[in-house]
Amino acid sequence: MSETENVPKIGIRHVQMTLMFFLLAIGVGMRVQLSVAVVAMTDRNSSSNPDIPTYDWDNTNVVLSSFYWGYVLLQLIAANLAKIFGTKYCLLGAMLVNSLVSMAVPIMAAEFGSYGVMACRTMQGLSQGFFYPSLYDVLRRWTPITEKARLAAIALSGATFGTIFTMPIVGTISSSWLGWPFSFYLYGGMGVVWMVMFFIFGASSPREHRCISGGELEYIESSMDISEEKVEVPWKSMFSSLPAWGLFIMHIGSTWGYVTLLTETPIYMNKMMGFDIESNGFISAAPYLTWFLLSFVFAWISDYLMNNTNLSDIWNRRLMSAIGSFVPGTALMILSLLPKDAINWSVAMLIIAGGFLAATSSGFMVNHVELSPQFSGYLLAIGNTVGNVGSIFAPLFVQLVVTGDGTVKPGILLESMKKTTKLVNNKESKKSLSIPSWHHKLYNYTSDTKFSFEVRRAERELRYNHIRLIWTYYCNIL
Repeated sequence: MSETENVPKIGIRHVQMTLMFFLLAIGVGMRVQLSVAVVAMTDRNSSSNPDIPTYDWDNTNVVLSSFYWGYVLLQLIAANLAKIFGTKYCLLGAMLVNSLVSMAVPIMAAEFGSYGVMACRTMQGLSQGFFYPSLYDVLRRWTPITEKARLAAIALSGATFGTIFTMPIVGTISSSWLGWPFSFYLYGGMGVVWMVMFFIFGASSPREHRCISGGELEYIESSMDISEEKVEVPWKSMFSSLPAWGLFIMHIGSTWGYVTLLTETPIYMNKMMGFDIESNGFISAAPYLTWFLLSFVFAWISDYLMNNTNLSDIWNRRLMSAIGSFVPGTALMILSLLPKDAINWSVAMLIIAGGFLAATSSGFMVNHVELSPQFSGYLLAIGNTVGNVGSIFAPLFVQLVVTGDGTVKPGILLESMKKTTKLVNNKESKKSLSIPSWHHKLYNYTSDTKFSFEVRRAERELRYNHIRLIWTYYCNIL
């Protein structure tokens, strides 16, 4: 009887994926918590404790963006350090910094205002730049090909799990006597607990783990083509590879949508729909609960198609990536057209947009390991860098076009739509729309003025051009 016949169905490889699950759950929780906490930090009536400090900040979207200022800088360096020193010690160091900085946020906010919080968030972004490149190095070493999608789904779903629980937890804490500062202490403490567990039970590779059985070790290593020989990173080949560029482009689009949802949903719920801080946290988590549940559904479907049909690996990943891109994109397009009082439909579109993003966990998000097992961490680092450079501007774009009460600044969005529509329709550029003097009423939902027939016709025409612009963008990507 061969050793591979004695492979446990639940083994050390599952322990490592569980540790990675909680790494992302706590790390992304630290990233997400400010999206909810900032509502309480700027609302005097959010907590039942009058001694909880609040601030009059008009740059909250800039504060939310500051995490990504640091996040994009160390991705490639982190991938290289993980290969040199091992993922275990890189992740322990990164979580230590995150935990200490999280507990420092209330102090920095009191001493230096929004700029102190920006400094903390930038530092957290720098250290969290180690998370995903190191995690992908763990995936390439610990996941057999026949279980890749399922094991990757366990690890990657931690990010969604963290979002699901962080939003209602922070919302509940912020509205209680403890107030928003306690949420930062809580997550800092959770990071320290994870460090202890990972130090005891974690390992950079199967061969370094003290408790793994011979059967499981052979099962993992025999199904993968991983060389431990020191090989120079093929930078030229990476940047001249069309499949790699397809992966990077998917990172850009997916990350922009994810960060916009992550940072702006709680503010949208508060400003546009009028939910209080506690209800806000629970409803904002609904899209990510759907994402968490569907990630396992799509993982099972992906593995089933790979093992039981003639669908090739590449078309399997393309199918999952397409579902995770087109369905959320369509839902967000519909959301942008809904009136302010369509609360149920708006929440439904947010749930669909967030939920179907789960398909990407079995699509392009596991393709790095398949394109280049030896350099998957570098591919992920490049993709995360280019994706999150764009994501820096997602909250800043909202800051630019949206007023403090949640309405669109008069003229900005309409004029930008007009200009981009002219770029798409070069042949008809001379026939561009004439923007009347009352154009600001089109997107000012706080106004009670009834639209005339001409206003409604202009609004329909602008929306048609907006949809045509997005459809043209999709066609160009395809």
